[in-house]
Amino acid sequence: MRADMERGRDATLRPTVIRAVVLGVIASIIGIVLGLLINWFPAQGSTQADKIDTFWDVLIICSVPVFVLVTSVVLVSVIKFRMRPGEEELDGPPIHGNTRLEVIWTSLPATLLIALCAYAYIVLHDIEKAPGYSEMHVKVIGQQFTWTFEYTGTNGKKFTTTQLYVPEGKSVRFDVTAKDVLHDFWVPAWRMKIDAVPGITTHYRITPVRTGQKKTYPVVCAELCGLGHAFMRQTAHVYPQKDFDAWMAKQSQPAAPAAGGGGGAVDVSAGKQVFASNGCASCHTLSDAGASGTVGPNLDKVLSSRDDAFIKQSIVDPGAFVEKGFPNGVMPTTYGKDIKPADLDALVKYLSTVTKKSP
Repeated sequence: MRADMERGRDATLRPTVIRAVVLGVIASIIGIVLGLLINWFPAQGSTQADKIDTFWDVLIICSVPVFVLVTSVVLVSVIKFRMRPGEEELDGPPIHGNTRLEVIWTSLPATLLIALCAYAYIVLHDIEKAPGYSEMHVKVIGQQFTWTFEYTGTNGKKFTTTQLYVPEGKSVRFDVTAKDVLHDFWVPAWRMKIDAVPGITTHYRITPVRTGQKKTYPVVCAELCGLGHAFMRQTAHVYPQKDFDAWMAKQSQPAAPAAGGGGGAVDVSAGKQVFASNGCASCHTLSDAGASGTVGPNLDKVLSSRDDAFIKQSIVDPGAFVEKGFPNGVMPTTYGKDIKPADLDALVKYLSTVTKKSP
């Protein structure tokens, strides 16, 4: 009885395999075409993006047939070799193995993997190659829940911004680190991303380009870093070289002191710098700083009637009082330790001064 069953299965297996191969080839072609037609990524925003997109297309061309093959083998096995009524007590036939088949299914995937790894190395080596000229350096600092960017001005002094500005067509090297927890610096249009790790500086470089009239790209965190992770977004601005040089020159000018109350001049520029360097503008609105964040309260409104003690407490212990309509636990609780006492006092004085309406 068993022999008859086995002969019957063998007689019907060959046509099934042929049909599976034909359907598999058709499915692979359709899958590859669809995979290449889908716009998986945003418009390219760097010269490196084209090579990365090409590598992605190669991965689709190689992986779709492998997926179809494995799926076909599983389906054919389930259909043709399933247990039938009356076979509950039977053992399967003894199988010695097929050395040729085992060599094929081991060597072909291994060869494919080696080839893809070699291609990936070539692409990575190419896009990470340093240019033949002096490239620009930008220090990227991640912290819950914002990015800040440090530049060296035309006067040799450093300054920070909460928005990223880069020149078009010039290589930029990013030196990336974090103040608190793991983050991941990612501009999807540039295709490159890298972890921001406390105590370690990581690097990558890109050459920005503008796609059509588009000159801004979103900067996001690609590593879950806390409750405010989804709000950890800034904007990268790609300027023509002439406009970027003008922006750098303007940022390199010394900040003018702002007038304060009490009949005397109060220099709040230091506090304004602390506000910018700690990424406060990404979450709060403050007209004096040109900030328009909406994650946290509008400081122009909520601090206009508050004293210095309340402002300081709100910075070092943000959970002590949470403004109605905003969630607790989003603002980091480490500013009391991360900001130096003198800088903290300057920040409090700055916020107290610029949020009070003039008489």
